[in-house]
Order: sequence, then structure tokens, then C-alpha cells
Amino acid sequence: MKETTKKKETKKSNKFINFLKKHKRKIVMLLLLCIVIYIIYIVGKLIKNPTDTVYIETGAIQEEETAIGYIIRDEVVLKGENYKNGIEQIKTEREKVAKDESVFRYYSNNEKNLVEKIQELDAKIDEAMSKNDNPFSADTKVLEEQIDADIYDLYKESDLTKIQEKKEEISTNMTKKAKITGELSPSGSYLKKLIDERSKYENQLNSGAEYIKATRSGVISYRVDGYEDILVPKDFGKYTKSFLNDLKLKTGQIIPTSSESGKIIDNYYCYIVSVLDSEQAKQAQVGDEVQIRLPSSKIVDATIEYKTIDGQECVITFKIENSIEELNSYRKTSFGIIWWSETGLKVPNTALKEEDKNGQKIYYVTRTRLRYEDKIIVKVLKQNEKYSIVTNYNNEELTELGFTQKEINDMYRIAIYDEILINK
Repeated sequence: MKETTKKKETKKSNKFINFLKKHKRKIVMLLLLCIVIYIIYIVGKLIKNPTDTVYIETGAIQEEETAIGYIIRDEVVLKGENYKNGIEQIKTEREKVAKDESVFRYYSNNEKNLVEKIQELDAKIDEAMSKNDNPFSADTKVLEEQIDADIYDLYKESDLTKIQEKKEEISTNMTKKAKITGELSPSGSYLKKLIDERSKYENQLNSGAEYIKATRSGVISYRVDGYEDILVPKDFGKYTKSFLNDLKLKTGQIIPTSSESGKIIDNYYCYIVSVLDSEQAKQAQVGDEVQIRLPSSKIVDATIEYKTIDGQECVITFKIENSIEELNSYRKTSFGIIWWSETGLKVPNTALKEEDKNGQKIYYVTRTRLRYEDKIIVKVLKQNEKYSIVTNYNNEELTELGFTQKEINDMYRIAIYDEILINK
């Protein structure tokens, strides 16, 4: 009997195995189809309701507005008589200068021709000295060593002003060396003639150059656009929407480098004037502190210096005192205004629910812990489109809202890492 039962069970098992082998492909396909259907169901559920809970963490939110602004600077244009000759920069773009310091010079008349003649004479002087049979004096050796050292330093130098100084020093030492060598040489008269001729051309070159000095301290810039005497930090009330539009300036356009003039910019502050119609702008007051996001994305502090109403819009002047050199290349640019920022317990707005308490709207969240749900009253400090910064009411505030002492004692308090429900 037992053997018969065992044979029957073995037979059934073999049939099942044969069935699996026969329909293996169909079974695998069915399992894959079930898995795909389940994945689609889960993804669809997540899309419809991304998550049911979220943990509270410390974070920051802010209210930021993108705007277009006109840059106003305290700047003085430097321009000489020989501006048609072109500029050789002594101080480079954004370099700080002191009053009466040479900033740039204009090329002298016929400078190219004079430089070529001096170079030709240098080659002749060099050749004459190389043919000299007389031994060099100690002074000549010192000068030669100094020239070699200056040439070596010149290759490593990147500062334009220092490069120019090195070149002048090399030229002076070479002239001194030539004079000493000429005096010791039998062919000194020929060398003297070359040196005198070189000195004549060098004097013509130097006397014809016009050096421009700084009339005040500040930062040098060669980006001159002609608005230096129009957009000035005086009488901010004149900067209306129509006034600014009439300037026909392009947003984000880089001011080109001038070959005729330069300017000294006050490097302590500048202003951005902007026409705005947001609620934050309408509520803003002179003296309010905000933050400005520069075109480079760097954030700096700013103060509202001036505000006027122009129809349905506001014209606001912001004063900036940090990183203003980043704006030197622009006259009109896009920037960000961060009206406020707040740090604290950050929750999604979808987690906040409202209820009425004695005619006043209050917010609460639902905390879940060990499958239990607790309603927690929260005070919203700041809110933007997606998130809110919340905290707990103190007992006095809760009493003013109309809660009894027993209700206050029984209340739960919101805390970091609490798990709260959303999208319910």
C-alpha cells in the first residue's frame, strides 16, 4: 500500500517536472510580465504620489527674483592730447593706483620708426663691442652680469609694469656698458658716434610720449563707453524707466576696451538701478538689507539706497560694497535679488495643513511614529513656493491663539528628524 502511494506521488512529481520543462518558456515569460506590471504599478504610484512621508531636517529657503540692472559707478575718465596715437598700458585692467601715479602713456609721433632705428643701433653697438680686443673693466663686468640677470627675470615676469621697468633698466645698462667699452677701445670714436646717435633717438622717443597720471586713487579700467558722465551716483530720482530705456543699452554686453582713454573707478562701492514690479519690491523700504547674486553667481550683501514709484512699478537703487570689480565690464546686466533667507526646520508645503482656531488660520503637520499619527501645531516663519521654515509656538503664543492649558500640556512638539506625512 505504501509502495503504491509512493509510486503515485513519484508519478505526479514527474508529470509536474515534465510540465515545467514543456512550458518553461511560457512560465518565464509570464513571470517577467508580472514583474513588469508590478514595476509599472510602483512607478505610476510614485509619479502620482512621490512619497507618503518625509523626515524633517534643518535647511534654508529664500525668496529670489531675477532682474535687469544698470550699473552706476563713481568714475573719472582720463584722456590726453595725443589720444589718436594709441595707448601703452602702464597699469593693467583692475589694478589699483594712487593719485598722481602714471597709469598709461600715449605713443609718441613716429614712434615705430624711432624704435626701429634704436634697435638697429643696438645691433651695431653690440657688434662693435664684440670686436673690441680690450679687456672689460670691472664696471663693465658688473653691468654685464646685471643685464644677464635682468634678462633672466624678464622671461619669468608676467606683470606688464614690471616688464616695462626691466626693459628700461636693461636698455640703460647696455648704454652704460657701451660707453665704458668705447672709452677703453681704440675704436671708441665709432662707438661714441653710435651711442650719441642712439641717445638722440631715445630722447626724441621719450620727449614725444605723453604720460597720463591718476587724478585720484582707485582702480584703473580701459573699458570706457561714454556713460561715465551720464550714469553717475547723484540724484537717483532721475533714473526713471523711460530714462533707462532711452539709453538703448544691451543686457550683458561687455564694454569694449578703449585705445584712446582710461578711467579711475572708486573701488569701494557701486550701484545697481532696476525697474521692478514684484510684491517684494513694492514692500521694500530704503535701508533694507538684501543680497545680490552677481553674474558670476557670487552672492554679496547690498542695501536699498533709493526707491521711487514709477506708475505700477518701482525703481530701486541697490548699493554694493563687495566684489564690485566683477561689474566693471558691464553697464547693463541681469542679476538676482535675494529679498530674504531663513534657516531652520524645513518642511515641504505639501506637508502643511490648515485649520481654523477662533477665527485665526493655523498650520499643523501630521507626524507618524510606530504607525501612530500625531497632529502637531507649527508656526510658519517663512514660506516660498515649495518649502516652509517652521518652529514651535511658545506657551504664551498658544494661549493667545485660544488653547487651554490642558491642550497645551498635551501637545506634541516638532523636532528635527521627525517623520511627517505629505500628499494626504
